[in-house]
Amino acid sequence: MTSSSLPLPTLLSLAVLLALGTSLQADDHIGVGAKPIAGSEVIFDGSREMLDAKWTYWKGPRFSSSLPIKWKILPDPVDDGTVLMTQDPAAAGGKYGTADVVTKKKYRDFRLHIEFLVAKKRGNSGVYLQNRYEIQVLDGDKTPHGMGAVINETESPYDAYNGTAKWNAYDIMFRAARFENGKRVKKAMVSMYFNGKKVHSDVQITQVWGGANSGIDGGNDGGRGITDVPGGLKLQNEGHDVRYRNIWIQELELTEPTTKF
Repeated sequence: MTSSSLPLPTLLSLAVLLALGTSLQADDHIGVGAKPIAGSEVIFDGSREMLDAKWTYWKGPRFSSSLPIKWKILPDPVDDGTVLMTQDPAAAGGKYGTADVVTKKKYRDFRLHIEFLVAKKRGNSGVYLQNRYEIQVLDGDKTPHGMGAVINETESPYDAYNGTAKWNAYDIMFRAARFENGKRVKKAMVSMYFNGKKVHSDVQITQVWGGANSGIDGGNDGGRGITDVPGGLKLQNEGHDVRYRNIWIQELELTEPTTKF
């Protein structure tokens, strides 16, 4: 039977399915292996040279390491190339804030792509937007403190996680808090894809969690005293084997209070 001889309802159904299929095609710029979008900056390409050029330690109140960065560049355990491993003696035993790395450049609004691999069960790290707001990396935790959560602000979208020893990707759209006369009038906002699945939409972030050792403003009014200053992208070291690769960021100016892609 040819398409011209199909009943009209069937033809309409096929048209709808084709349209949906087109709209659901994979985006080359979202998910594991995503390519940098036009206008973005690659901030980690797997090389020691780029790590030293664009990153440094966050010298917070518990910082106890020293430059050069002690994190290791190792062969990718899954694919070709090299990756970054969160290993620093200062962070042994889960002492976050002692050896976290942060970009030298500071950001306000941006779109971010970052890929991570948790080598072993219960592996723990974290991606900090503006060195304030943590997107959790924690294997085995499905609570609001767990994997993929805007920490303590959302549920964990754990079903999107690929599991240990596999690469995962966060694609994040972030809008910084807005201020008038020194007072916050709009909270920071974030939307996120986790391995290509939309998991957070326009989530308003209330505060910095984790105290002074967690990042900028963590020690201000219990993390509620957000200040009007940009911050770098920070990766947390808690003494676990977590790998990172393919990190790129696009600076934006999101005039409207939304973080839709």
